[in-house]
Amino acid sequence: MKNNKKINKKFSNILNNIFVNLDKPKNALNSLSSKFKLNYKFKDLNKFKRFNTVVIIGMGGSILGAEAIYNFLKEKIKKKFLFLNNIDEEELKKIKNNKTSNKILFIIISKSGNTIETLSNIIALKIVKKGSENIIIISEKKQNPLYLLARKMKFFHIEHRSYIGGRYSVLSEVGMVPAYLMGVNVLELRKNLLKYLRGKNKIYLKNNSIKIAKFLQKRKIKTLIFFNYVPQLNKFLYWNQQLIAESLGKKGKGFLPIISPAPKDHHSLLQLYLDGPEDKFFYVFSNDIDNKKKLNTNILGSKINFLNNKSLSQIKSAQKNAFLQSLKKKRIPFREFKIKDFSAKVLGELFSYFILETIIVGKLTNIDPFNQPAVEQVKIDTKRILS
Repeated sequence: MKNNKKINKKFSNILNNIFVNLDKPKNALNSLSSKFKLNYKFKDLNKFKRFNTVVIIGMGGSILGAEAIYNFLKEKIKKKFLFLNNIDEEELKKIKNNKTSNKILFIIISKSGNTIETLSNIIALKIVKKGSENIIIISEKKQNPLYLLARKMKFFHIEHRSYIGGRYSVLSEVGMVPAYLMGVNVLELRKNLLKYLRGKNKIYLKNNSIKIAKFLQKRKIKTLIFFNYVPQLNKFLYWNQQLIAESLGKKGKGFLPIISPAPKDHHSLLQLYLDGPEDKFFYVFSNDIDNKKKLNTNILGSKINFLNNKSLSQIKSAQKNAFLQSLKKKRIPFREFKIKDFSAKVLGELFSYFILETIIVGKLTNIDPFNQPAVEQVKIDTKRILS
């Protein structure tokens, strides 16, 4: 990848191909298109708005996006959402012990309709009753266990499009149904998805995609650290972790994406990050929003006067700036993402940017960003062992 003209041309061809095919039905990225039509009508979901507690059951891309939306916009959401994204007996017990389970809405999501953990959880919860009006199932419209269950029990079913993979599905029904029931303005969330295909934003996407592709090709950089000063982004970063790991971890290539909460990890992992193996690069997430509540340190004496009349936001910002200075001094590669607005539109932009960048990096390095052969093999072996 030494020939810059060749790389630039390859990037342009990839981006043009994405842009030209975006509006076509059965395109894996069709959900980013402004012409994309959701598989349901908002009015059909209004009868489910009466539920104040919602349990979402799914795995990987079927649930991480919805959890990211909830975590990012939680202060504006009035309802309680729980996420069953593992086989966790203690979590199942809490839900089963709830004597008002008929007042809980269950949203069950699995693209294939065959996901072992998802099927196991709904069986363990014993929520399947014919004609139940507190169950929504999202799956492919094929002869799979979940779709057949929905038909047999007359549950509300929404089709999961077969051509949209789980980790790319957050902007389709998979993420938008939960978002709507959270009270999120879905149209606002989807408003600016094509921002990075145009103008100056396209240049930003291009420069970063090419740099990351070079890291991937050289294989010296092996670990991607999401160093996060914004708690509202924690679940978004888990969504991003899956996106990058499953899309690019092939053919002996890939990055290990690690979520590292800050400033907490200043006191545990920072020594390794700054003085350990030179095989990492960093995405530093921060925000400029000051909570304006100042600290009064008089009770602790003059030795900590430097904290007096400072807000917690100012303290975190100083820690972040000190960390960035160290990265620069040590010439450790990084980039910073500043969140200036906790809105649905900003979250939509974040989803679309990382989807586009990941796909482009994959194609620049001749990796298929849409398949997951190693995962599929483990699924096959699990069923064989259980049979």
